[in-house]
Amino acid sequence: MSELEALKERQRKTWASGDYARIAWLTVPLGDTLCDAADLRPGSTVLDVATGTGHVALAAARRFCDVTAIDYVPALLERARRRAEAEDLEIDFREADAESLPFPDASFDYVLSAIGVMFTADHQRAADELLRVCRPGGRVATASWTPTGFVGGMLSIVSRYAPPPPGALPPTRWGTEEVMLDLLDDGCQELTFTNTTVTQRFLSPEHYADFFLEHYGPTFKAAERLGEDERRAFRDDLIILAEQSNRATDGTLVNDWEFMITVAVRD
Repeated sequence: MSELEALKERQRKTWASGDYARIAWLTVPLGDTLCDAADLRPGSTVLDVATGTGHVALAAARRFCDVTAIDYVPALLERARRRAEAEDLEIDFREADAESLPFPDASFDYVLSAIGVMFTADHQRAADELLRVCRPGGRVATASWTPTGFVGGMLSIVSRYAPPPPGALPPTRWGTEEVMLDLLDDGCQELTFTNTTVTQRFLSPEHYADFFLEHYGPTFKAAERLGEDERRAFRDDLIILAEQSNRATDGTLVNDWEFMITVAVRD
């Protein structure tokens, strides 16, 4: 098994751990934000890559698009299917790898990914796949956490306590203009970038830390490998991060999580 294949298997296990469906509550607004930024047209064909529990796929289907969505974690796909069934939305969910999309060239009018494809093992291969399956004149659009935002800070803390394996690239690279130009520019006639935020609320900074340690794959798996003292220090660092960005003064936590929208028009 190559280093990248080993990394991919490790990532798959990470996202299947904890209970990402609960974490996904927090990113629901990103689905509509991304669909609006891409300016979806009703009746268009849309592919949602690394759909997770289906936020983008559902948002696109509500806009009367013909939607296909893929992910490599079966449990997340099952949650997404249940959500679509609850709203009586027709979406073709498939288990597939973002780095090897099972579709012919130029299959879709729009290829989208919110907080998903950024976590792939081979960033350039994943970006090439997004472009390959998008038709000429179509749009590739992503929403990615920025390295300088709150989630970027959290992932930096995770990497201190659980250093990534050889070959792993920071997922927040997808939240920078320089990297996205490098990943997508060769296949595009136009690229635009917009930084925005989603506001999050928790009962307290401690509640945020415990919620993520229990449910979010990267923090859950990192804590799982730590001894009691290190785990306590890990939790303390997450609490400090939350306190530093907290806008609330009543003991609760209210903070803004920055992400970058990239919209590329395919050559």
